[in-house]
Amino acid sequence: MSKFNINYLAGVLSTLGGQLSYPDEELFALIKDEHHYNAWFTPASVEQAVKAIGKMLNKQDLLTWLSNYDPDTGKESKKIGLILAGNIPLGGFHDVLCVLATGNHALIKSATQDARLIRYVLNMLVKIDGDFKERYTFVERLENFDAIIATGSNNTSRYFEYYFSKVPNIIRKNRNSVAVLTGDETTEQLHNLGHDIFDYYGLGCRNVSKLQVPKDYDFVPFFEAIESYHPIINHHKYNNNYDYNKSIYLVNRDKHLDNGFLLVKEDERMVSPLAVVFHEPYEDIKAVEALLSRESENIQCIVSTAALDVSNQVVDFGQSQQPALWDYADGIDTMDFLTKL
Repeated sequence: MSKFNINYLAGVLSTLGGQLSYPDEELFALIKDEHHYNAWFTPASVEQAVKAIGKMLNKQDLLTWLSNYDPDTGKESKKIGLILAGNIPLGGFHDVLCVLATGNHALIKSATQDARLIRYVLNMLVKIDGDFKERYTFVERLENFDAIIATGSNNTSRYFEYYFSKVPNIIRKNRNSVAVLTGDETTEQLHNLGHDIFDYYGLGCRNVSKLQVPKDYDFVPFFEAIESYHPIINHHKYNNNYDYNKSIYLVNRDKHLDNGFLLVKEDERMVSPLAVVFHEPYEDIKAVEALLSRESENIQCIVSTAALDVSNQVVDFGQSQQPALWDYADGIDTMDFLTKL
């Protein structure tokens, strides 16, 4: 890919992965300081994100991933404008990785909430191979680009679609994730579901915001299994959201369940407020599959062990925030898009 062969590129990126998996003192200092710039980026959350990328960048997976693509190594490098997400730490890293891996040049407009981490990680890559220094640029304003990959809200996506309509583009909107429970889950599986709900405080598109549950589902085992996540309520921003939504439900006399740090409310909507998970009962798994198919463009991934006939990615409990290299956002193959420009 570009001037690098797959083995060489996998070696460089896996070296970066190793460094992220075991942060040195300088990186760990950055991890500890991020909350001063973004209160949601607590040391635990940032460390989790850094190590998740480290785990993703293992040599075997890199070789498997890269070997699926056959870019024209003789063609001129394209300038790819990137508008990165800032909802979770290093949320835009995979897009940058894809641009670099395909031999293109990344014009990076980082999110103000997550501007330091991505710079630091890319500088780590440059220290491994100095040639990468010329293959990305951080910009305040995107111009002179050949293609765009932009991540934003449903509102900003309309602006992106208008402004970038004349060039090849990937425009990402809001998505959330769903868990489909059968009622036969073990305590361990329900505990792991807590990671899918609470990791990064529920701010990621891969966080579960909706539960599909059997009719008359007993939530007691679920609440007991996630009790160890109780310290999340000590985060002032999360606590503010919990208190606000709880007060709204109480004033409106909306029926809901409350374990002291999570509100669970029956609701047909797919997207719940922060510190809330919606649930919806079902009698037939086929009805669930039909619902998920209708909502597929609003779903990032589905957490379940049920045998589901759906188009969205299905992952095991606790794995929604552990994507592999080929788990593309919105199901759009970013590498395929870039190699065919």
